[in-house]
Amino acid sequence: MKAILVLALRSAWARRLTLGITLVAIALAAALLLAVERVRQDARTSFTQSISGVDLVVGARTGSVQLILYTVFHSGTATNNIRWESYQAIARNPAVAWAVPLVLGDSHRGFPVIGTSRAYFERVRHADRQPLVFAAGRPFAGSAEAVFEAVIGSEVARQLGHRIGDRLLIAHGSSELGPEHADKPFVVVGVLAASGTPADRAVHVSLQAMTAIHLDWAGGAPLPGVQIPAEWVRKFDLQPKEITAALIGLHNRAGVFGVQRQINGFAGEALLAVLPGVALDELWQTLVIVEQILFALSALVVLVGLAGLAATMLASLEQRRRELAILRALGAGPREIFFMLLVEGLLVTTLGVLAGCALLAAAVLAAAPLVQAHFGVLLAARPPATNEVVLLASILLTGLFASLVPGWRAWRMSLADGLTPRQ
Repeated sequence: MKAILVLALRSAWARRLTLGITLVAIALAAALLLAVERVRQDARTSFTQSISGVDLVVGARTGSVQLILYTVFHSGTATNNIRWESYQAIARNPAVAWAVPLVLGDSHRGFPVIGTSRAYFERVRHADRQPLVFAAGRPFAGSAEAVFEAVIGSEVARQLGHRIGDRLLIAHGSSELGPEHADKPFVVVGVLAASGTPADRAVHVSLQAMTAIHLDWAGGAPLPGVQIPAEWVRKFDLQPKEITAALIGLHNRAGVFGVQRQINGFAGEALLAVLPGVALDELWQTLVIVEQILFALSALVVLVGLAGLAATMLASLEQRRRELAILRALGAGPREIFFMLLVEGLLVTTLGVLAGCALLAAAVLAAAPLVQAHFGVLLAARPPATNEVVLLASILLTGLFASLVPGWRAWRMSLADGLTPRQ
């Protein structure tokens, strides 16, 4: 048996160029399959943690997915608003540790504008509870003395070229063609670092600012003949009458379902509280078909690589007839020849799988910061998970079966077939 193993290694080394190309193909295929699985798992984790550290998202009664879409991803519109008094009542709940109000609906050159409090930058987390970080500047003041200050996301700064000190105008509504609040410009005081979350594509202003720009508006349109200059807004009560939604954090997460029931049964108005992780997981289920397609394509790539291994070994049999016949003449039986070819195929498959794992690890280390910054997916450099080990074992098993074909073909070769000179 030991002699057969040595012969298999030496035979593979003698054909190292041909088998090396096949090994590279298997390594790339294995790396691709593992990469798809790794990205799928990490993307799902990052997606469900797009807003981390938040126990409940509260809005007007609607569907849970719709609430998450317009609150977290700023996609779509709210069916209704929440009265400020209702928000305050929720914030005063003894089980609530903190509450961050959100006012949505306006935009800046196609980017959503979020009216909120300074606590937004302290409480909102993403990925593995990572905080929002400022690349430049500071949070808005959130006071009546400094109303028109804005903090922009990294994508807003990159695409529009905004920097600290620049002025920008907010348009009414989510359309780029909406009327602008031209008499009340904002100054950029902060730029958020890239996080790969919806915050990158948003403009953040204070609640007072959102109220101020709508003082001379009613019913979604400016009041005829009424114009309140920016310097006069401080004379008005800028506390909002309504908000779009609220992010809630609890003292004890164990009581989240109790608080959720209280908010869903709120007597003042029809409200809905959802657990962001549950709603995001429900939303992710709509993307399952995309996962399956990507996985199927990568699995096909692996099968093509292993089919190449079988084809390479079969093609080499024509050149190895005399070699195998000499081994038979020296006492090697069909079983030993079969085993030798099986070892060769399994060796190439194993080395290809190991090389694929190393290639994936290097790619994750190199690309993880860029992927997180641009797509919000936190790729973790870690040993293969259980599901990935199963995939690796499947590749090895498939490679073993692929090696059975040339082994069976060599088994059927007769001694005379290799020793008889061919015309």
